[in-house]
Amino acid sequence: MNAEITYVQEHRPMWGAIWMLATGLSFVAVTAIVKHIGGGVPPAEAAFLRYALGLVFLIPMLRPLFKANLQPRQVILFGWRGAVHSIGVILWFFAMTKIPIADVTAMNYLSPVYVTIGAALFYGEKLAFRRILAIVAALIGALIILRPGFREVSIGHIAMLFTAVLFAASYLIAKRMADEVSPVVVVAMLSLTVTIGLAPFAYAQWVTPTLAQVGWLFLVAVFATIGHLTMTLAFRAAPITATQPVTFLQLVWAATLGAVVFGEPVDGWVVLGGLVVLTSVSFITWREAVLKRREMTPLVNATKV
Repeated sequence: MNAEITYVQEHRPMWGAIWMLATGLSFVAVTAIVKHIGGGVPPAEAAFLRYALGLVFLIPMLRPLFKANLQPRQVILFGWRGAVHSIGVILWFFAMTKIPIADVTAMNYLSPVYVTIGAALFYGEKLAFRRILAIVAALIGALIILRPGFREVSIGHIAMLFTAVLFAASYLIAKRMADEVSPVVVVAMLSLTVTIGLAPFAYAQWVTPTLAQVGWLFLVAVFATIGHLTMTLAFRAAPITATQPVTFLQLVWAATLGAVVFGEPVDGWVVLGGLVVLTSVSFITWREAVLKRREMTPLVNATKV
């Protein structure tokens, strides 16, 4: 009975999906603000300011961070996460100045695919055949939006290809750390290590920002910090395979944002691809919840204690 209660507390697929939905909304807000700023601030500098301004949120996190008593292995892993995430953030900011929001969001979907595969390879998480098919369908939806071979692949698209790989590596390390330390510590260490990692790149091409640009980048820090915190909570609530596919919903929000706010025309292929992705994500979330209920509900002929 105690084991059953513990399982329910530690593995909550629906709560994982809800936290990941909140993560998606936060990151879409980040995308909108960065798109609004445009190329006024160099990508590396904009990324650095986003993290440097976000350090203010570390103040309430300092006590649990000091009390965490991180082991050398954990510090090294956090350092590796900061390094790969720093480069990924620079490339992401650069891509936002070169290609539409929908393209950036769609290519981000490569990252959850890499994360899911990595979770199966390195963490031993199971990938049921139906879930694999759903993930493949979601990826096809993203490909429908991008239409490789039928449209120009710019340097921004290439930057996003590398961003997806780097963010996947960052997320996998975050999952391991979320199992060992509190979400607050995970978020705090990301802020510290990435700020340090971005500093030399920002210094190399520094341009004095306006007060308005600093204000917008502070908002980026606010939404991004919220997003990373809710993402970590999602990792603790459910396996990566249950939470990561939910990020595909960002496509719908991003396409709408691009059309309404930035005047980017709505592409029929984007709509079709979005429907494919949304259907796949809905199936994955529902199937995960059903499987977990079956695991927790005794069979009719099972022995009852």
